[in-house]
Amino acid sequence: MSRRDTLLRGMSAALVGSAVKASAQNQHAHDVQATGSDPLIPMFMAVSHRLTDRDTLDQRIGVALCAGVVQNNPARKEQIQTLYDLLTKGSFASAADFARAAEKQDAVLKDTIHDVMTGWYRGVADGKVVVYRSALMFDITKDAVYPKTYAAGGPFYWTTKPPEVALPNGQPALSPSKFVIEPT
Repeated sequence: MSRRDTLLRGMSAALVGSAVKASAQNQHAHDVQATGSDPLIPMFMAVSHRLTDRDTLDQRIGVALCAGVVQNNPARKEQIQTLYDLLTKGSFASAADFARAAEKQDAVLKDTIHDVMTGWYRGVADGKVVVYRSALMFDITKDAVYPKTYAAGGPFYWTTKPPEVALPNGQPALSPSKFVIEPT
């Protein structure tokens, strides 16, 4: 094989690689446009910003969470719109104030709030993991510790008695919900 053949093959591979990359970028732009056409997404994001008390949330994660929250319960779409209407008509100092007002307006909205918060903090929507590493529950320690994907202790480490923790002194924003044991 001559140098000329090697050079031609290298240039061909680079050309094919750049064409594939351009195609992937076009597909990504198409996906972003497709998700941007759903009017529920901006409402979901506005409600999410207020409920999490955060200025920035990842739009891509929000699109996936919104789809998961609405997927098996079409009533959630209307409930998210109701939450958005309440948010735009009122002035709320915190997420807790907004959640209390939403529950006073309609008790069903509490479950929608739970679904939205579970999605953002645990990364789970409709019982499926949407995001793991970027879930907000890991946000506090993200500068020092990455979420583990493996067990930290030896065999049966979870059977030892955990350390005592002081009881919290704050008040919950929503009324108590039924206790749900999730399948493992």
